[in-house]
Amino acid sequence: MHKYVAAVTWERKGDPFTDNRYSRAHEWKFDCGITLPASASPQVVPLPMSCEAAVDPEEALVAAASSCHMLSFLYVAAREGYVVDNYSDEAYGTLERVERRKMAVTKIVLRPQIEFSGEKLPDAEALAHLHHLAHEECYIANSLKTEIVVETAADGVLT
Repeated sequence: MHKYVAAVTWERKGDPFTDNRYSRAHEWKFDCGITLPASASPQVVPLPMSCEAAVDPEEALVAAASSCHMLSFLYVAAREGYVVDNYSDEAYGTLERVERRKMAVTKIVLRPQIEFSGEKLPDAEALAHLHHLAHEECYIANSLKTEIVVETAADGVLT
């Protein structure tokens, strides 16, 4: 078993509280020493009670899914004998109402752009297989109920 720790801290700083107009800005601290500014999304909590310059939990979830898929993809590509030179993703998630008074990230779409080199280059079928293997290996994907879709240029959806 592996254990992962993140410290989340918030302080009222004198703002009124019971009127629900308090700042949602807070910090995420990780064991590597990095501290990130975090906040509720301005799409969910209006400014100035949220902070545009901070990471919100929803985009962090999308980034975690994208990052995990990428790391899994790099692992399976290397294992299968492919050389990856560059991997970038413009992932997005969709937040919507799933029940009365209940919202959820219902879908995460990964849109990786990958550059390969070397003698062994994947065709569309091999690339789809690598993404399938990566999805199966991804710890985050294995942890979520949310649909995670991988869209590639081969699917004809990326421009």
